[in-house]
Amino acid sequence: MVDIFRERQRTIQLVIVACAAALLVKAAQLQLFDDSFRRRADATTIEKMTIYPPRGLVFDRNERLIVNNNAMYDLMVTYNQIRPGMDTAKLCGLLNIDQKQFVDFLKKDWKSGKFSRSVPFVFMKKLSTETYARLQECLYQFPGFFVQVRNIRGYPYSVGAHVLGYINEVDPRDIEQNPKVYASGDYIGAGGLESQYEDRLRGKKGCTFLLKDNLGRIVGNYQNGTLDSLPESGDDLISSIDIELQELGERLMQNKTGSVVAIEPSTGEILAMVSAPTYDPNDLTMTQDRGPVFSRLLTDPLKPFFDRTVMAKYPPGSIFKTLVTLVGLQEGTLSPNYGVSCNGGYFYAGRLYKCHRHSQVSNVVDALAYSCNTYYFSEFRNVVDKFGFSTPQAGLDLMGKYAAEFGLGQQLGVDYPNENAGNMPDSKYYNKIYPARLGGWRSPTIMSVGIGQGELQLTTLQMANLAACIANRGTWYSPHLAKAFKTGGPIPIEFRKPHKTSINSQYFEMVVEGMAECVNRGTARACAIPGIQVCGKTGTSQNPQGEDHSVFFAFAPKDNPKIAIAVYVENAGWGSTYAAPIASLMIEKYLKDSISTERLPMQERMEKGNLIDEYLANIRRAAARIEKSTKKPDNLPSPDVPTDEPEPKSPGVTSTTSTERRKR
Repeated sequence: MVDIFRERQRTIQLVIVACAAALLVKAAQLQLFDDSFRRRADATTIEKMTIYPPRGLVFDRNERLIVNNNAMYDLMVTYNQIRPGMDTAKLCGLLNIDQKQFVDFLKKDWKSGKFSRSVPFVFMKKLSTETYARLQECLYQFPGFFVQVRNIRGYPYSVGAHVLGYINEVDPRDIEQNPKVYASGDYIGAGGLESQYEDRLRGKKGCTFLLKDNLGRIVGNYQNGTLDSLPESGDDLISSIDIELQELGERLMQNKTGSVVAIEPSTGEILAMVSAPTYDPNDLTMTQDRGPVFSRLLTDPLKPFFDRTVMAKYPPGSIFKTLVTLVGLQEGTLSPNYGVSCNGGYFYAGRLYKCHRHSQVSNVVDALAYSCNTYYFSEFRNVVDKFGFSTPQAGLDLMGKYAAEFGLGQQLGVDYPNENAGNMPDSKYYNKIYPARLGGWRSPTIMSVGIGQGELQLTTLQMANLAACIANRGTWYSPHLAKAFKTGGPIPIEFRKPHKTSINSQYFEMVVEGMAECVNRGTARACAIPGIQVCGKTGTSQNPQGEDHSVFFAFAPKDNPKIAIAVYVENAGWGSTYAAPIASLMIEKYLKDSISTERLPMQERMEKGNLIDEYLANIRRAAARIEKSTKKPDNLPSPDVPTDEPEPKSPGVTSTTSTERRKR
């Protein structure tokens, strides 16, 4: 019996020890290893508030402030912390809203992943200072609600919307890509410089931990603020933009569609970048009115969000003749003293491809000054046929090789989103369009490219860069908008490396002289500036749907140039009608800091010029043409080359290529 009793005693002792051990293990787990209960307790007693840093300021090249920060008060709410029976009527009165609005502001799509009932979200944005002051006095009566100070962007000059960009609230994709950086409700750069330099401009968030009582009221700092962290402001950016030049460019381009890009040739720094139509950047600040404004701009038929400086692809027209000249001189297919008798156009296969009337062309300088189509139809064919009439592929690809050295047909690497590469057609491109089984193609088939038409398409940025390269006599720097950061550190090294072409510098001098004479006695006489030798080239881009497009590029002064510029005005007619005067006024403004009195009437005429009606008419014509083409089968007549009077023309952004003409 004694043994049995002892056996039972040991069993009971073992059970007690086992139970005690289990309790100890569970206690250790709860207190030492599993912090979920502590976190749950902390969540009811501690409020973690994010402190947002001010975004970095943006200055122009002369350190004038062009993007600043304005304080904004957001009323935040944590849904799970709202106390039942709370005096919502009083809160609505303080906020000047009704009960329905109160309920609507609380409704969120909880299944979307963008919102959580336990994570604060914005209840009302941008409270006025008066509302904030009234609310702050009795905010403790509304558990779950608190005010968060944010910074929104302001634009003192109200220009440069495309260049500067805007900020937007992060979406789930942004959070997924950078979960350590962004959280719901954060802001992110969504365009222009704001997007390109987001990493430098956004700064680093801080946080503070606040202690709450049993009613959810904040009663002080948690652990005396030892766990708090201060926010770090974003870097201040000094951009390359001259804000006064940008402002003038936008005034000159108002009520027009097109773009302007100006570059400092010696550095590649972009001085102005105008896309028209544009909008006031202050319209897209983070306010309650932003949504309707954004929707209106998005549905505007003038497409103000479409950045024509880098996204639109345009046939450059006659400005491309400068490159044809350089390649011809370098390859020996063109003699500097070669002249032609134009006689009104270029004859081939019994057909006349017209040229405007001009003086005698005795050499390369005359050809550029008078923009002779006959001269460049012939010379482009000489380059393409250099290795034989039956093997144009090698000649065209040779032209393409030189074009690539100037950055054509490829992205230039600008520190700016959405850059288009344009299109520099090569032999593979035309082999697909004109397959050998249908007879293939020869130099006459594509000679419209020689005067900047056909399938050749460039961005306005590429045109300005071409002007800068000629100004530098064969060297260019990747165009860029960042000049420096105030916190120190150089701009990316790729913007400081020169790109050199393989064309002899002496040939650039001939082209420069031809561009100077184009302004002095040729097609660009209207843009001459007293006391400054401008070197420029006009172009007129054909538009089958309506009025042609006005094109001009230039640099000045002739020696030691300070500015290179390209202007493209849609539906504006000849290059000398709008593009050249606009470029001339901007050059004068930049070099002389003002417009001379005798040229103010030109400025007024450019500012008052309204081409919007013609642009909208073009849209209607294009829509009608598309509708008509869907009702008829495609025809395939022989390839054609468009003619021009009195300036070389090429299809505009909505115009046709030789492929489309062939189908008609």
